Amino acid sequence: MQDELARCIRSWRDRVGPTDVGLPAGSTRRVPGLRREEVAQLAGVSLDYLARLEQGRATNPSASVLASLARALRVSDEERAHLFRLAGHAEPSAETINRHIPPRVQRLLDRLTDVPVMVLDSSWQILAANGLAGALIGDFSTASGRERNIAWRHFTGASSRLVRTEPEQAEADIEIVSDLGEALGRYPADQQLAGLVDDLRAASPRFAELWEQHPVAQRSASRKTFLHPEVGLITLDCDVLVVQGSDLRLVVYTAPSGSSDAESLALLGAIGLQSFSG
Repeated sequence: MQDELARCIRSWRDRVGPTDVGLPAGSTRRVPGLRREEVAQLAGVSLDYLARLEQGRATNPSASVLASLARALRVSDEERAHLFRLAGHAEPSAETINRHIPPRVQRLLDRLTDVPVMVLDSSWQILAANGLAGALIGDFSTASGRERNIAWRHFTGASSRLVRTEPEQAEADIEIVSDLGEALGRYPADQQLAGLVDDLRAASPRFAELWEQHPVAQRSASRKTFLHPEVGLITLDCDVLVVQGSDLRLVVYTAPSGSSDAESLALLGAIGLQSFSG
């Protein structure tokens, strides 16, 4: 099994080109696909560990590592299930959230470069974000676990560039609690989701209070205001698009053409992440 797992990872790495993941192709590449260090960076694993996986020397990779590798290598749902089986893990089931980003969604994310876009699952976990989203809300590319969960950050008072009035804050509270309650009802076996809810109940009295009330959110179109350290205030339309046949949501921010907010968004796109930290 370890040898087959190693062969799959090597083979799938070879078929993903650098331009497929937003990297320069260059002219000095000795491999047909991604370099090992590029996959390690995309998946958030160490280069040494990935090398051991590809050489069949690493045993018992965790489900989270496999999921990260599947996203980095742009595999299909069937290939992802095969990867889990080879590593001795149960395939993701209908009772757990499917956090895999299929290639069709990844291609859409790759092509939407002029507007900020994030991909979330139903537990409010940031699975992916394009460069402009990172420039707008902060770069989460190196964050892991709870640092990438909007619900956790919201109720534990983590730093955020979002600017909300008290009524908007209350609406966000209810929306998040309602979503997590609905998700837990659909996916009772999802330990990651259950652990998030338990920890939020312990960490946030506000969350614990609302959780007992079982609120139902009122959905409506929304606008979000961000206070950016370089650009200042920028207000954008926020639309949440549900990916058919999955638990994924695309959060897309746009501004009316010709508006000052559109100009600020264009400035973010021109400068990119390099000048923006925090």
